[in-house]
Amino acid sequence: MAPKRPPLNALACLLSSSALALCLSASALAQSPAKARPASPAKAPAYSYAQSAAAMAFATDLAERRNLDPAWVRQQIGAAQRIPTVIRLMQPAPSGVPKNWAAYRARFIEPVRLRAGQRFWEANRETLARAETEFGVPASLIVGVIGVETLYGQHTGNFRVIDALTTLAFDFPASHPRAAARTEFFRSELEQFLSLTERTATDPLTYLGSYAGAMGWPQFMPSSWVKYAIDFDADGKVDLFNSQADVIGSVANYFKAFGWQPGMPTHYPVRFDPNQSREDFETLLAPDILPSFGVQSFTAKGAVLEGSALQHPGQLALVELQNAGAPSSYIAGTENFYVVTRYNWSSYYALAVIELGEAVKALVGER
Repeated sequence: MAPKRPPLNALACLLSSSALALCLSASALAQSPAKARPASPAKAPAYSYAQSAAAMAFATDLAERRNLDPAWVRQQIGAAQRIPTVIRLMQPAPSGVPKNWAAYRARFIEPVRLRAGQRFWEANRETLARAETEFGVPASLIVGVIGVETLYGQHTGNFRVIDALTTLAFDFPASHPRAAARTEFFRSELEQFLSLTERTATDPLTYLGSYAGAMGWPQFMPSSWVKYAIDFDADGKVDLFNSQADVIGSVANYFKAFGWQPGMPTHYPVRFDPNQSREDFETLLAPDILPSFGVQSFTAKGAVLEGSALQHPGQLALVELQNAGAPSSYIAGTENFYVVTRYNWSSYYALAVIELGEAVKALVGER
């Protein structure tokens, strides 16, 4: 389960920086005193979590609970560096910025991603078919997720996972409305990550991922890797960086674990009867993406369905997708749409995944 990219060579970076500083010093000395430029202020050294009493206490506790070598755990967490960019990216979004489904969709349903998706599907046709058969999850959904997450492995992240997770575990922005809960989440993910790398005898300092610590083509957090990642190519290891078969099988396994129902649509077209009361409309919107209404109660409150949607056997949700200043778009989301949102708790994300997968499916000529 080797990471996709080799670790940064710290010694090489140090030597490179020293050589550059030496050249700049020589250049400054060659100038006359009157023309010499003022020295730039020294860059502050990176903050290492070996300096954090809270991080070191956590490391000791983790080692005891997980029966790991305390010195090893302290060494790994102590080697993590605080990344200001990670903290900044976790800041709450500015209030008042309107959501825009049309713009969001256009980021993912576009020619580059569609062509990459077509290549991925054609290269993995048999594996996708096997995953669909074994797990009941459509190949189009698997392809859509991988395309939205990392453009089929092209953008898996450049942050050291140990740095990202430790930064968010001990320096999560206090201004975030869920700071306490998110801090606990990232401490749990850091624990899962170190336990995973210890079990698989891999170096935690070599893993690269997103600013939140998500890894590989499907961007699994460590806990998801532990629970849902599988060895779908049967080579004796799970590798979400280099094995496309493991990526495909793991995404399918994830959705099955969250209750995917084979054969059920993810959503239906819907419109709202303009003669119905605003109160009924607000009642339908209140549960957001959680399916809460049977077809009879859904339509009784003014939602207009047609065709097969009228025979849907389960619950539905009226899902609103805002379009900035333009009228919102709406769909009737099923239990399967809600399952897709368990990958990323966003209706915009879920519908982009679904529509990208369907668009790629049309390109490869699948029925």
